[in-house]
Amino acid sequence: MAKNGAPPAQAAVLFSGQVMHQRMKPVGHRFSYDVFSLMVDLDRLDEADRLSAVFSVNGRNLLSFYEKDHSRKDGLSLRSYIDDLLAQNGLAVRPARVLLVCYPRILGLVFNPLSVYYAYADDGTLSAMVYEVRNTFGERHTYVCPIGPGDVSDAGIRQQCDKLFHVSPFIPMAMRYQFRMLPPGEEIRWRILETDTDGPLLAATFSGVQVPLKTGKILRLVARIPHLTLKIVAGIHWEALKLWIKGVRYIPRPQAPEPTSAWKQGRRTSHGFSHESQVGGPAE
Repeated sequence: MAKNGAPPAQAAVLFSGQVMHQRMKPVGHRFSYDVFSLMVDLDRLDEADRLSAVFSVNGRNLLSFYEKDHSRKDGLSLRSYIDDLLAQNGLAVRPARVLLVCYPRILGLVFNPLSVYYAYADDGTLSAMVYEVRNTFGERHTYVCPIGPGDVSDAGIRQQCDKLFHVSPFIPMAMRYQFRMLPPGEEIRWRILETDTDGPLLAATFSGVQVPLKTGKILRLVARIPHLTLKIVAGIHWEALKLWIKGVRYIPRPQAPEPTSAWKQGRRTSHGFSHESQVGGPAE
């Protein structure tokens, strides 16, 4: 983490990189593709709105970011929404800064399988992570994970929780997520390992390098990856078709869980759920 540098000082930047998924069982399956993500400071959205003529906050443009794509309440700022979410789920002190990394809208279209919030304390250390997960059925679930003892190392943030939310129709619910996250700096890296009682089933990664949110950089990225949103959605369905052809069992969508869950050191802290893992504990 020290080598990667401090979080970007700008109100918004881009991260250009690659997403990779590697399935280990019952059949092997791997794919990767180029993407770019947006990082925004939730306290400086007005400033971010002025960084480029082809980028807007809460307004249409070539690239745009809308608070309503993430907040659950109309008229409530995204920063207030996240503050409330963290306060209700175990974070005692309001963060000094909250950064969100997600896909931007491209010509008004967006789909975010995973959006990640980084909450920073007054001293610049991370106080919480929030993982906002969506599926292609229009549902979402948010895993709220305050930073606990042992979560931070030189390699990044290490957290885990049970899977509560149906994402892929080819992965069962009795799984556990192992998050390995390098916070945004000069680079960003996400690694999410899905495990069952017999070990790893799927590894998903995103790695990217910081790119200024400037008009020339945006135009070059969009020219290289012109249909990012459509590429993501089409890719999800195309890879699902290939898994079905390979004979992987289709799993019907269960009833969606409550909108949020809170976790600390791998155990659920919010009410209405057993503190014991439903998967059998950490895979490591």
